[in-house]
Amino acid sequence: MSVHARLRTTVPALLPPSQAGPPEITGPPGRRLLVQQSDDEIVAQPLDDTFAPRAGACVRFPAPWPRRRGTSEVAPDATLAVFAGVHAVRAVAPSGATLWEVRHGCWNGGCEEFHDGYDAYADRRDHRYPESGSVGFSADGSLVWAHVRGPLPAGELSPDTVDEWLVIDAGDGRVLARADAEAASAGSVHLPHPTDPRQMGLSIGEGQDGAPLRWGRWDGRGLTVDCLEGDLCLLSLSPSGDLLMTVSHDQDSLAVRDSRGVVVGALDWNADAAIPRHPEAPAETDEDEIPVFWDWAGGFVDGTPLIASTTESDEDCGQYRHWLVDTTEAHGFVAVDYPSPVSCEPTALGGGFWSTLSPSRDAVHVWSPDEPEG
Repeated sequence: MSVHARLRTTVPALLPPSQAGPPEITGPPGRRLLVQQSDDEIVAQPLDDTFAPRAGACVRFPAPWPRRRGTSEVAPDATLAVFAGVHAVRAVAPSGATLWEVRHGCWNGGCEEFHDGYDAYADRRDHRYPESGSVGFSADGSLVWAHVRGPLPAGELSPDTVDEWLVIDAGDGRVLARADAEAASAGSVHLPHPTDPRQMGLSIGEGQDGAPLRWGRWDGRGLTVDCLEGDLCLLSLSPSGDLLMTVSHDQDSLAVRDSRGVVVGALDWNADAAIPRHPEAPAETDEDEIPVFWDWAGGFVDGTPLIASTTESDEDCGQYRHWLVDTTEAHGFVAVDYPSPVSCEPTALGGGFWSTLSPSRDAVHVWSPDEPEG
């Protein structure tokens, strides 16, 4: 059984792929942005409900440092961009003015300096490949959640704290709360609760050491951090924010969980058991078995269906495979049939849609499912 993917639209990139990272569609239905970043700027284009660019609404944010030196996020209303760099979190206006900055410890290995600015380490060979944190806006854009290397210049949580998790006022940069992330990050990603600005998910990668998953709740005074059990990569939240889609660090298990990390019902699938062998895979032998495993990609297409993929394990066999996952009582997996082969993992957009990059990375294709065929 398969389901045909219907191409809804193709959204051209804002910058040439030779000069920038890949374009991506961010934000929930009604507040979607097409975002792309080069070493010099972030460009954000608001999109309407059909994913068409809103006339005259494109915004450009000059970048304070090259994109390989950190991560970034654009506010839901595209009024500011926040850059999570090696030494600071900085909010930038379209004019290039710094609206606020929160300095923190250096993300480069054992460096214990508090750098005054990017120029202090821009040409240092020992700072070429720093680790990194990330930032995320709350659902209403009023808060910035930041995962940083501690400590901050003023005050330490504990001498043993490596990474800190901050809640920052997006308007003026005041640090409203901070907590020990209890991790040593190589990189991280924030996933906001869709409706509650006081809740946030933080998926942390520690390289081969693991993948800690944190759930944060800010009550207006303090930040409470739940450390979810297991090494889990958080990929997506349901539209209600009540359910999490995760893939285990070893990529064996895809699951739907609540915000405490507990698997909901029997929504936990081992790749070897759930996914058939690739039709182009060579015959198995005891010495040469080709495993199937999940990508760290996908998410909620809508309230219940998920989009998932096995492209990394399919790479040596032939065409990449994507899967629609039924999280109702049927618990079924259906292969996605595209008009032409895809060359990347899927990104869930909500509202019944998901996206893929064009092979040349110069456009985003937006898809929705047609009725499945037997």
